[in-house]
Amino acid sequence: MRIGIVGTGHVGGTLARLFSKAGHEVVVANSRGPETLRGLTEELDGRVRAATVEEAARFGEVVVVSVPFGRHTEVPADPMSGKTVIDTGNYYPERDGHYPELDEGRTTSSELLQRHLGGARLVKTFNTMRWDHLREYGRQSSAMQRYGMPVSGDDVDAKRRVSALIEQVGFEPVDAGGLADGRRQQPGSPLYLADLTGGELHERLGAP
Repeated sequence: MRIGIVGTGHVGGTLARLFSKAGHEVVVANSRGPETLRGLTEELDGRVRAATVEEAARFGEVVVVSVPFGRHTEVPADPMSGKTVIDTGNYYPERDGHYPELDEGRTTSSELLQRHLGGARLVKTFNTMRWDHLREYGRQSSAMQRYGMPVSGDDVDAKRRVSALIEQVGFEPVDAGGLADGRRQQPGSPLYLADLTGGELHERLGAP
């Protein structure tokens, strides 16, 4: 599968490594330009290519958006129309500035990103685990227990596709509802940084 990754911080860079190891074609991009990603592409020995943000967004059948939420409106919308887009971001007011809609709980950061991207099929995941745990905690599907990864989204097919990717990099996807339900995996929630097994995550999502 072709995967574009927009944003190559800790989470985006880790996903580039995991997806390329799983055999996918990966193109990465950041706001500073492809020449700044030479270290990552050299580390991965040509298995990952650097490009502009627009090029990475057009390349991917699935596109990962892993940028600070405060910059989400800088993400190009047109190249992602109709595509499955993975939102790994979280809203941190001290970093992103205050958004009254979010502070008052009237919507979620993923719903605002979906609003900006329009025709994309957004899925919220890979946002509850520390990046170094994401790098290290993946387990083979034959393992007795694997860490769970909540998956929120309004498009059933997009969630299915993303869940398959989560399986491939060693985690158990757990359906966490629609994009509006993504508030249950935001910072400050019982799922955030909890490092739960798949079974524990199911139980916590089912709790009132």
